Amino acid sequence: MQVYLVGGAVRDALLGLPVSERDWVVVGARPDDLVSRGYTPVGKDFPVFLHPQTKDEYALARTERKDGRGYHGFTVHADPSVTLEEDLLRRDLTINAMAQRDDGTLVDPYGGRADLDARLLRHVSPAFREDPLRVLRVARFAARFANLGFRVADDTLALLREMSASGELTDLTAERVWQETQRALAGPAPRVYFETLRACGALAVLFPEVERLWGVPQRADYHPEIDTGVHVMMVMDAAAQLSPHAHVRFAALTHDLGKGDTPPDVLPRHIGHEHRSVKRVHELCDRLRIPNEFRDLAVHVAHYHGLAHRVFELKPATLLEMLEKIDAFRRPVRYDEFVTACEADYRGRLGFEARPYPQADYLRRALALTQRVDVAPLVARGLTGEKLGNAIRTERVQRLATLKAEHEGGMTA
Repeated sequence: MQVYLVGGAVRDALLGLPVSERDWVVVGARPDDLVSRGYTPVGKDFPVFLHPQTKDEYALARTERKDGRGYHGFTVHADPSVTLEEDLLRRDLTINAMAQRDDGTLVDPYGGRADLDARLLRHVSPAFREDPLRVLRVARFAARFANLGFRVADDTLALLREMSASGELTDLTAERVWQETQRALAGPAPRVYFETLRACGALAVLFPEVERLWGVPQRADYHPEIDTGVHVMMVMDAAAQLSPHAHVRFAALTHDLGKGDTPPDVLPRHIGHEHRSVKRVHELCDRLRIPNEFRDLAVHVAHYHGLAHRVFELKPATLLEMLEKIDAFRRPVRYDEFVTACEADYRGRLGFEARPYPQADYLRRALALTQRVDVAPLVARGLTGEKLGNAIRTERVQRLATLKAEHEGGMTA
């Protein structure tokens, strides 16, 4: 029995990145051999075991044969005769198909180290095309390592295009699509994930609401970049700089989906696109079974980002109504994320990347002021129920009026 460190742990160590998880391959063993040593079996589709002390995953070396559609359509073969090279051959990318012996020497039968040095994401073998999930995985790796200069190899990109055109992407479950997407959203360069999917034709299949934004013009005086798809990718960049949270970045991605439905005869104007965007956000979230925390923030940003940009023009009562509709008083953290996403939308325009966005401070001050209404004196006056609620609302409007007056005074000073 021989044990090798494999996959991401080997790759990341060679890149000088921290290694958080270690996976191992066991060659020349049967399940009973590991069970007798205290390992716990956990694999459903193939033999995987947890180490009795470290809880690292140890998998028996295996091969896979395609016998159906989708990413479940495989027959797994694992026994002591399967070699390490055969096990590595079934993996997706060469940089993930390296192993390390106990003495630290590298086992690299498919050129993973050379591709690491060349910053290339290249498929290991033609069998790559058998698993449609790998289209998403390559896009995610492209986003994860974009800051290190990685790109998808030309021959691999051509293969991704063939896979996207094959129709097998539709066999992916909503949960798997969203799982890969959420991981990409939380990574360092989520924009690259969606651009890679678009480059290989997968975006049109999996995220048609986003794909249709390219080629849709906007008014150049508001959007010097003009193209809506380009704008949304710039907003993704800004959101990644402003917040580490995946749901803020998802809201940035989806805030302008309604512009893809603007009638051609009114372009480049997009009157009412906010309401159309809300509809598209709901459709996307329903189709991919996206969690409510992502959907709710995305809906608020899609609906109210225009008001947030014009907050200095709003009447105090209108601003309070927006705070109430967003549920800012009960969900202040989400409201803060709403403000961040709106700032990303503002900065995601050509030449606007470093401009100040004073609306963010104003919006946050508006909530802070209206949160601090002292209810005790109102209750002492005998107010209850609807009358109490109206009194609280009146006080909040007055505070927002004071804030507006201070801002306008500062503007004229």
